Amino acid sequence: MNFPRKRVQLLIFVAGIVTLSITAEKCRQLIGEQSSSQSGKFTLLNCFDMSSGTLACTVKEGVKLYFYNIRSAHVERARHHAIEKALEDAISQGLIAKDAAKQAQKEGAKAAKLASRQAKRIIGPIISSGWDFFEAIYYGGTLTEGFLRGTGTLFGAYAGGFHGEQGLGRFGYLVGSHLGSWVGGRIGLMVYDVASGVQFLLQSVQPEETPMDISSEVPEESSFYEPPPYESSEAQEDSGIW
Repeated sequence: MNFPRKRVQLLIFVAGIVTLSITAEKCRQLIGEQSSSQSGKFTLLNCFDMSSGTLACTVKEGVKLYFYNIRSAHVERARHHAIEKALEDAISQGLIAKDAAKQAQKEGAKAAKLASRQAKRIIGPIISSGWDFFEAIYYGGTLTEGFLRGTGTLFGAYAGGFHGEQGLGRFGYLVGSHLGSWVGGRIGLMVYDVASGVQFLLQSVQPEETPMDISSEVPEESSFYEPPPYESSEAQEDSGIW
């Protein structure tokens, strides 16, 4: 019963991503390259240009992987330490080896879960989020673009690491958090492009002042003619002469 539900959730998620991607592409065409997201132009294909793109990707992904590995290693150390301590306590209590091993595994799982919760709040996802934020600013993006990309990376790394660890353990966490941070960052950029497109449409439909409106605001000139002062004085002199 749980497997079909997960499949439906995955299909809905993929359909939502595809719809958002198509909408973001249309919005980028509408507002132009200058107003669209700037950091999104650096795609995965740039990592294989065997030049500066490859070097940038190597450094960026290497830093992310390093911090993800620190978190994973921290969890493993906590698990092994709890198992060793639980085995010592079980042996001192006179339990048989089989029961002692079961008890040690339970204690190790509890310690690993606690360490995982503590480490999830720091290290990998936050480093990835901050990196993507400053990368967006470096490529000429706005603060809003950097914020949305960093937020997407943060939540993507959390979600990908969580589901990956549940399925494949430590290796699943490394792969899931890495892939989740990339997908989350792209979703943040697509949200930025869609928001920019909506703002552009709202500004374009606002009524503009026409020449008729401007002319209506100008006060009408008086219909009668007032002669200059010198003309009226000359007329009075002529009438006095005649």
